[in-house]
Amino acid sequence: MNSEIVFPDGFVWGAATSSYQIEGAAAEDGRTASIWDTFCRMPGRVLNGDTGDVACDHYHRMEEDLDLMAGLGLKSYRFSTAWPRIVPNSSGAVEQRGLDFYSRLVDGLLVRGIEPMVTLYHWDLPQSLQDVGGWANRETANRFAEYAAVVGTALGDRVSTFLTLNEPWCSAFLGYATGVHAPGLTDRSMAFTAAHHLNLAHGQAVTALRSVLPGGAQVGVTLNLSQVEPDDPDSPADLAASEHVVDIANRIFTEPMLRGRYPDRLFEQTRHLTDWSFVADGDLAAIASPIDVLGINYYQPARIKAPHGDTNLWPGTDLAASAEQVGPYTAMGWSIIPDGLTKLLVSVHQDYPEIPLMITENGCAFNDVANVDGEVHDPNRVSFLRGHLAAVHTAIVAGADVRGYYVWSLMDNFEWAVGYSARFGIVHVDFGNQRRTLKDSARWYRDVAAANALPEESEPQPEPRVAASLD
Repeated sequence: MNSEIVFPDGFVWGAATSSYQIEGAAAEDGRTASIWDTFCRMPGRVLNGDTGDVACDHYHRMEEDLDLMAGLGLKSYRFSTAWPRIVPNSSGAVEQRGLDFYSRLVDGLLVRGIEPMVTLYHWDLPQSLQDVGGWANRETANRFAEYAAVVGTALGDRVSTFLTLNEPWCSAFLGYATGVHAPGLTDRSMAFTAAHHLNLAHGQAVTALRSVLPGGAQVGVTLNLSQVEPDDPDSPADLAASEHVVDIANRIFTEPMLRGRYPDRLFEQTRHLTDWSFVADGDLAAIASPIDVLGINYYQPARIKAPHGDTNLWPGTDLAASAEQVGPYTAMGWSIIPDGLTKLLVSVHQDYPEIPLMITENGCAFNDVANVDGEVHDPNRVSFLRGHLAAVHTAIVAGADVRGYYVWSLMDNFEWAVGYSARFGIVHVDFGNQRRTLKDSARWYRDVAAANALPEESEPQPEPRVAASLD
């Protein structure tokens, strides 16, 4: 029998969502189209033609969802504000009804003793800005800083932590290089331009937020950093390919944001794709505006090999390829490897020891169904969460400064290119009638948060089942 695993005093237990994935009300109260509204209407881009038009209808069911969070004993809730709901058009005019919605949400959280964490950008760029180039246009970074100041001014008296961007790697490389995310473009050179402008947007937004927030408010960013492993650790070619992926996936963001520079090797190995002329004087200093917290999203590690023949190249590069991952797998076909999270946290702490870390997303999709009694049993998710929380604790013991954990996700929702086919929530949502049902994992997580500890594992946990990929 394992002994109880206790987390540090003050460890934050939270859950996360994003605006387009749960809000719905896509054309209400002045909200205009985002790039995901447009992308969902492109034939064949989203599974089953699903859209976020209604999603979880959170815009109309906020009070119910706030009560649900309170019942789970959450200490914090990470949500994102929708840019096209607050600044709907490229003119920059502010939509007060959008701000009022988030103000009511923040007040509702605080009255229930739940600390709000606000993410300013979780991929729903206003379509009006995409029409003039999106993240490939330098001006978008300026517009983002203006938007950040609007939100900071409206909510900063009650919100203690703002995050600028969520997973800019996905915005740049999945949106502009592979086209599997909005806006659906396939130009590898443009992806690097977008990545730089996202970095610039982050830095300018940090400065804008500092100018309007009260003292003591924290500002940070969330990155989906990859724990990269070579397919063959004895292969110099695989090791070199893995280091290249670390540059493309991680250091392209961490180095400019935290050190004010890009890796020289990144410039050298991408010369055939871009000349980096979009980096202007003063950009790196702006990008490196100091932050207070680094959010990390983790789902699975990356297994990398040197490419040869017809292979699955890593997005944005032809110098590395993805190798087959070991099981077991989630319903997304993602490999379940908890100790990858330990390795990642320890590595980031060693590289950037001055910055506190938060797990801002971690979770899994399984094919959860309600039984005849309306209950949703998800032992695979409980096993997943327990393993990954134990991995976080191991990293803390090893010295990593990890201050909190936000499960992805609070509820089943619209999961981007796979639509409603992937259920990540600890709360089941019937998308026909919008009924919310606590899964077993929600009750388990509630008890963990209340105890600030993982309970003793008195019975063997079931192995997650192997499922076909939904990609």
